[in-house]
Amino acid sequence: MNRNTEYGDTRIVKTAIRWDADNLPLLVFLAGRFTYRDAGEWRRLIDDGTVTVNREKCAPDRILHLHDIVEYRPGELPEPPAELSYRTLYEDDALIVVGKPGNLCVHPAGPFFKHTLWYLLRARYGNDIHFVNRLDRETSGAMIVARRPGIAAALETAPAEKTYRAVVHGDFPAEIDAHGFLFRDPASLVRKKRRFAVRAPENVRAETAETFLKKIGGNGNFSHLEIILGTGRMHQIRATLLALGHPVVGDKLYGLDEAFYLRQKNDALSDDDRAKLILTRQALHSYRIRFRHPETREEIEILAPEPEEFRSEFFS
Repeated sequence: MNRNTEYGDTRIVKTAIRWDADNLPLLVFLAGRFTYRDAGEWRRLIDDGTVTVNREKCAPDRILHLHDIVEYRPGELPEPPAELSYRTLYEDDALIVVGKPGNLCVHPAGPFFKHTLWYLLRARYGNDIHFVNRLDRETSGAMIVARRPGIAAALETAPAEKTYRAVVHGDFPAEIDAHGFLFRDPASLVRKKRRFAVRAPENVRAETAETFLKKIGGNGNFSHLEIILGTGRMHQIRATLLALGHPVVGDKLYGLDEAFYLRQKNDALSDDDRAKLILTRQALHSYRIRFRHPETREEIEILAPEPEEFRSEFFS
């Protein structure tokens, strides 16, 4: 299914019907789109009410229409291992700044539900938590979490200044101020992958992107960078560094070969793949967040210690 949604602590996976599935029977849609179960298994799940349409139990031959919501309630499922020990870097009644580890999803997605920062924080602080900034599963470092919707809205109106650290392949120049555009990579087999370019192609939906990158160390083969975001776009740093010819070490999607990402999804990374990746996660870290507190108006700067492996693996 397309995404995990949560009602309380119950996993609900749901998808909205698009034009390509309009007028298909429910069973045909499920068996054709979600092939991790065969038609017999989907029929059983429909019959027992585990799969519903618009929250109503229905028959396998129920005809789907545009914008119908198909929901699947799988119950407790085994989850892949994750690093569940986050750090609390700052806390008051309005917000929290946490240090996320490098192998932890922020939100429920795919096979991850309880092994997410969302679930861990809800268990400690209750249901009313709101992520102000987000990090990819393999990116570590500082994240702001509001404890009330109004605090989240105030922080989003005046975005924080974010500084990252990264280890990249090659000998990076002293500084690059990268101005350009991000858009879907038409050459990639991965739908979510983006491309950075100084000019956007015509008739392509693109977003402006600005990233300031400074080399702070290196040994010729690898470079240690400090990165300040001018804009905050999805995959901005990783796509920009790939376009500049210095991909992030350990990055399976924007690294040396996106085939690593495809093989990882199928749990098929080889020992040779892992040796080429060097690290088990991408070497990207949210190092510093500076923001004005929405209630006290105090300027707050939080540092998240950089993972030791970023330096010990490359520059010791």
